[in-house]
Amino acid sequence: MSKYRKKPVIIEAYQTKKEMYIETLEGTMHASVDDYIITGVNGEQYPCKPDIFKKTYDKINESEEK
Repeated sequence: MSKYRKKPVIIEAYQTKKEMYIETLEGTMHASVDDYIITGVNGEQYPCKPDIFKKTYDKINESEEK
């Protein structure tokens, strides 16, 4: 089996303070309080649990937005 590395992509995200339902490419998904709502490279949105978000993403400075 081959191995792959995820390409570095800058995303936008915010942490929700309420339960909500998000329309995603895979259908409607539930977001719990404190989940991150990620906007992907094509404008799609999806929820992400805080522990997974922190393992996957690092906050960047404005100077890194290129």
